[in-house]
Amino acid sequence: MNIQTCSYDHPDAVKLEAQVQQEYMRRYDDGEGDSTPLDPSMFEPPRGIYLIAYDDRDRAVATGAWRSQEENGEGYAVGDAEIKRMYVIPDCRSLGLARRILALLEADARATGRIRMVLETGTQQPEAIALYTSSGYLPTPKFGHFREYEDSRCFAKPLTP
Repeated sequence: MNIQTCSYDHPDAVKLEAQVQQEYMRRYDDGEGDSTPLDPSMFEPPRGIYLIAYDDRDRAVATGAWRSQEENGEGYAVGDAEIKRMYVIPDCRSLGLARRILALLEADARATGRIRMVLETGTQQPEAIALYTSSGYLPTPKFGHFREYEDSRCFAKPLTP
């Protein structure tokens, strides 16, 4: 697999974004997908990064990103790096792609001086929860766009040097 830095509005990113939104709508009853406001500028280095994994046929098969957050009224803390848009297409799951992308995101955020990785996922995404907890993420008080939702779960991991 070839993992590349891309922009959030890259055509392959847009295609995978549509797929992840379909997945969210299938898993959750609201039928709306993820309504978190996102903008390509949020993932521009050094304030974030957006990654796409390509297979040996140059097919975009996975994504992951982080964006900088600071203390605000949504529960973030100074120095947070928030994980967004972790997704692997169904026929490429269980190959370790998400874990590889997660490690790259953590390394990049650490290199830019971020001190904690945070993420929000939901109860209908047990695979995501298993990935994060097995990677050292611990439950944390809710933050962000979905902090009021019953099925929202938030996790954090210190980014030690």
